[in-house]
Amino acid sequence: MGNHRVLLYFTLFFIIYMIWAQWQIEYGPKPVPVAEQTQQSNGGLLSSEDIPLAVTSENGKQSISPVIDDVAVSEKITVITDILEIEIDTKGGDVSRVVLRDYSVTAEAPEEKLVLLTDAKVNYQVAQSGLVSVNKGAAPSHNAIYKSERSEYRLAEGTDIIEVPLYWENNDGVKVKKVLTFKRDDYVIDVNYYITAGEQNWSGSDYMQITRSRPVEANSNAFIRTYTGGVVYNEEIKYEKYDFDDIADENLNYQLNDGWFAMIQHYFLAAWIPESGKDNLYFSRYNRNIDHYTVGARTSAISIDAGQEGEITSRLVVGPKLQYRLEETEPGLDLTVDYGILTIFAKPLFWLLNAFNDIFDNWGWAIIFLTITVKAIFYKLSEMSYKSMAKMRKVAPRIKKMKEQFGDDRQAMSKAMMEMYKREKINPMGGCFPILVQMPVFISLYWVLLESVEMRHAPFILWLTNLTEKDPYFVLPVLMGISMFIQQKLNPAPIDPIQQKVFQILPFAFTIMFAFFPSGLVLYWVVNNILSIAQQYVITKRIENS
Repeated sequence: MGNHRVLLYFTLFFIIYMIWAQWQIEYGPKPVPVAEQTQQSNGGLLSSEDIPLAVTSENGKQSISPVIDDVAVSEKITVITDILEIEIDTKGGDVSRVVLRDYSVTAEAPEEKLVLLTDAKVNYQVAQSGLVSVNKGAAPSHNAIYKSERSEYRLAEGTDIIEVPLYWENNDGVKVKKVLTFKRDDYVIDVNYYITAGEQNWSGSDYMQITRSRPVEANSNAFIRTYTGGVVYNEEIKYEKYDFDDIADENLNYQLNDGWFAMIQHYFLAAWIPESGKDNLYFSRYNRNIDHYTVGARTSAISIDAGQEGEITSRLVVGPKLQYRLEETEPGLDLTVDYGILTIFAKPLFWLLNAFNDIFDNWGWAIIFLTITVKAIFYKLSEMSYKSMAKMRKVAPRIKKMKEQFGDDRQAMSKAMMEMYKREKINPMGGCFPILVQMPVFISLYWVLLESVEMRHAPFILWLTNLTEKDPYFVLPVLMGISMFIQQKLNPAPIDPIQQKVFQILPFAFTIMFAFFPSGLVLYWVVNNILSIAQQYVITKRIENS
């Protein structure tokens, strides 16, 4: 393989990887459901058939029934913290609307805040939870109507916690107090059930679920598409995706200890974390009548003696996928920032990028200094590559004469070239291997810049007001194309006329392709190319003058 082919192979590798990554999002392998168990060690029954409102339809698939437990009209409770604006529906105590006060829909309209959960018809997504009792009617499902003391709660100055209590009671004396707790600068909502048994012993469990429609606004750029759908995690199965098509095709039934589940999208997530130490049934449902998709979990049952009180807890996470916060919240939750198979490289790169941002307080400069650092780490490998290319460039006239001398005798031509390489101490693979080694780092950095919500809507300088969007004036893509052209001039020219034409097209092709990339990614490539040109120029001149 000649050194002049290195860039071409790298280009093909990158394009093939992008196609593969997109294929994984759409058609990648799906989790295999675990055989459903009906009896848990603690005696509590767990079954997907027992999930409230889960009924079998005529086509054999399970869907959600619209039955409502109470005839009372529900109301909305508004909760405003420093970072969240939330609506709680007294029907089920559902979290029916979440507005992220620190995140806007677009960088151009910062006053229009991002709505993560909503019970509106478009982009419907609601976090629901409830209780299931062995005795029918002795527990409030997510369709039960609770009573509330107030209709609005605000986090006041000097206060760090808001508690929103909801009350439910039935004719048999069973009382339930559902408390949702919000904390300052926290995207985690604690959900506690305080259950007082009536005249009889009470046995039951809680369940939680996220129901949503397919997103209406999908990113049409194939180079920046990311996964939207359900995920399930525990230490046994690790991180499994379960997208909308999976939910529509087959009901999920996982019997797992601990863990969590979520509906994720680019930059943001809604996740339920059941109480630790419990066996949970993770399930899914599809309501084809209204095209709603549900992922949920039901915990193993507890027993409460007559007249006594018991407690069941869970946590709801609604907000941005801030990696370090997710790590602290629950094991594995940071995996929702999906770097794929290159996580081992991507995590250190994000740590370094974040460290530079702490210094410069600007993600653009952080990308530039990250690029310089990565270039320095691979300096010796790059030096090997450029030395090999410089030597190939130096002997290029002799190779051209050999071609004229041997004509179509490829065997003789190859033998003469290998003898020359041996005399001149040239390794024809020397220019290829160092770049192949760096490919995982380049691809990892692509996913770091693409997946990090910390960089969302981040400005740089001058016209670059949003590093997660394409360059509005295409200045960076053009600079990237020019830098590629200059690099080609420093490389040994291909002898094959077809390869010459391909190399002439590459800078234009990459300019067009990178025109639709987030400008932060293009900034990395431009800086990397400029550093590479400087290094290669010095090494080439040194070799040519020796």
